[in-house]
Amino acid sequence: MNQTNHQPHALQAQADTVRSWLAEADRVLITAGAGLSAAAGYDYGDTDRFQELFPALYRLGLRSRYLVGLPLPPALLWGYWAVHIDDIRYSPAPNPLYQRLRTLVGDKDHWVMTSNVDALFPRNGFAADRVFTPQGDYGRYQCTTPCTPTTWDSKPVIDRLLSAYDPDTGAVTDSDALPRCPNCGGEVEINVRIGPEFVEAPYLPTGRRLQKWLNEAPTDARLLILEFGAGFNTPGVIRHPGEHLTRHFPRARLVRVNPTDPDIPSDLAGRALPVPAGADHLLDALIAPQAPAGPTVTS
Repeated sequence: MNQTNHQPHALQAQADTVRSWLAEADRVLITAGAGLSAAAGYDYGDTDRFQELFPALYRLGLRSRYLVGLPLPPALLWGYWAVHIDDIRYSPAPNPLYQRLRTLVGDKDHWVMTSNVDALFPRNGFAADRVFTPQGDYGRYQCTTPCTPTTWDSKPVIDRLLSAYDPDTGAVTDSDALPRCPNCGGEVEINVRIGPEFVEAPYLPTGRRLQKWLNEAPTDARLLILEFGAGFNTPGVIRHPGEHLTRHFPRARLVRVNPTDPDIPSDLAGRALPVPAGADHLLDALIAPQAPAGPTVTS
């Protein structure tokens, strides 16, 4: 249950704490999972949106975008990928939620680490060379084998697939439009972490720069970790590293924004703030006009 609807005063108090912690921080690490993109309008479990985008798959009984590993025929699978990636990765429209988050951080020295593969951070004002995406990027594809650590831009592939896509059947009608590996001619897949064949080479340099930024921080650094929508699907990617960093830096603080899993470890009490709300609700509270101070009573 999203508690923001029932505890608006509690949420505003939490927003005040976040605002204060942000003002005191000299470094900010934003960490994010699927819940942030869901709050921004890209909810993989949104059945209505799924039916709108994928009517043929809906008629087959499918109800969400969580289709990784589903044994669909190639024409259907690549039809799905084309529409899905075009919608979430290549939409030219700015995203207000991510833009508000960028405005909130302002000129603080900051980095981003996210399990999301939609590039919504760099597309909305965050510096691309300071966004670490260890789970991959819909903007790249790779050989399934893989025969090479090289990855390729997915945009031409998506455009070619869409030109041969039939929304009535959900399939790509031209087999020549189905992508093949430019190196070996074999099968390809989107460059996201699905199994051990994942090619992580494109993301390692950014990960090393993030580690260098953390290593160079003084022990007494006032690091603020703003964690949004990171649950327990892959806790080792976002949740656990944030807790580890908070323990490592004695003056670090962690804000965990999650409507369903906001709990914090007991040993971080006082330096970690659970916010049982969606990112959109917290950001609304953070940018809401603050009430002026009450009148001063003089004798």
